[in-house]
Amino acid sequence: MIKSIVSSIVTLLLGAGLSAEVMAAPLVGDAAAGQAKSAMCAACHGADGNSVAPTFPRLAGQGQRYIIKQLSDFKAGKRQNAIMNGMAAGLTDQDMANLAAFFSGQKAGTGYTKQEYLDRGQRLWRGGNVAAGVQACASCHGPSGQGMPAAGFPHLAGQHADYVSAQLTAFRAAGRHDLNAPAYRRNDSDRPSDPGPMQTVASRLSDEDIQAVSSFVQGLH
Repeated sequence: MIKSIVSSIVTLLLGAGLSAEVMAAPLVGDAAAGQAKSAMCAACHGADGNSVAPTFPRLAGQGQRYIIKQLSDFKAGKRQNAIMNGMAAGLTDQDMANLAAFFSGQKAGTGYTKQEYLDRGQRLWRGGNVAAGVQACASCHGPSGQGMPAAGFPHLAGQHADYVSAQLTAFRAAGRHDLNAPAYRRNDSDRPSDPGPMQTVASRLSDEDIQAVSSFVQGLH
């Protein structure tokens, strides 16, 4: 009788759109195991997650939920990158949790904002652009760019401007359905047919907006 009731509840939840993965208890990451596994990441992202090359993102201080989602999306092909698709292919769910535990515990590096982008970047970050329908970046990523780890919104403070610019440009291409763009990113959406929050916001940004807010993000700390 009890088994029958439990089975009925599970069926009900799955029918309501909840996957078995969501219902399962989240994996607890082992930071020490993650550090050992991170040797494969160090060449691009740095030993402590603070990459030197501006095209590779800083992972230090990044939220665990965000890191796990991106690695999962790379592995599943939901997010495209020739290097990362290959790197994530052999990772288990536990590997991802371990890497996330390690990188999230590292101290994030800082950068600087170019003076010519300071005013425009700060306005977009703090208040968005009402006329263009652009939401303030701080509303999801926090006033100081620390993100919202529990919600999976990434830590952006100190992130390389080149990397941020590339991602905003890729999100914009997806938001505008520009299939001819060299980079195309839409893995912020639960369903490929629906616009995600970053696709929507980025679709309304100009090149100058992207340059300004990316530089501003780099100097946040």
